Amino acid sequence: MLYSATKTGSRWPELTIGNAACAIAAVSFAALAGAWIIEFLGYKPCPLCLEQRIPYYAAVPGGLVAAYLTLKAPKLAAAVIAALVAALVYNAGLGVYHAGAEWEFWPGPDTCTGDAVRATGSLAKRLMQNTDTVSCTKAALRIFGLSLAGYSALISAGLAALGGAALFRAWRLRH
Repeated sequence: MLYSATKTGSRWPELTIGNAACAIAAVSFAALAGAWIIEFLGYKPCPLCLEQRIPYYAAVPGGLVAAYLTLKAPKLAAAVIAALVAALVYNAGLGVYHAGAEWEFWPGPDTCTGDAVRATGSLAKRLMQNTDTVSCTKAALRIFGLSLAGYSALISAGLAALGGAALFRAWRLRH
């Protein structure tokens, strides 16, 4: 049990920017590791899947830097967390868009449908014939009825809410 939890008598650690930063970094790394494992098992990612990983790539070192800065430069740590929250909110929206395209609620992007070879010139066609274009509109894998894009949306939204709650709590304690 953490010191802050024993001090307050709570079972849970106190929601601080440092704790939220560590959780954001850890969960982002776990999400990336899960994506890499699924890719290793033979499921190829589409371009939107790869784009959804970018905020996680930023959140791992960003969360660690923010956790390190909480005691030395708390305002800078809060700014880093605020930037990560913005990136995670964007990623949650991207995950909803991607999952909606998989469920055919709306069309996916033209660059993601696998039709790019038809739309290009003859030289580009010959170069692209041997490439595997994965469609963003077909879920490669569903777990409990939810695609990986849906899970990414939920994870990103949860991490953004955690970071936002820590920022709000820190702001409220100062005022």
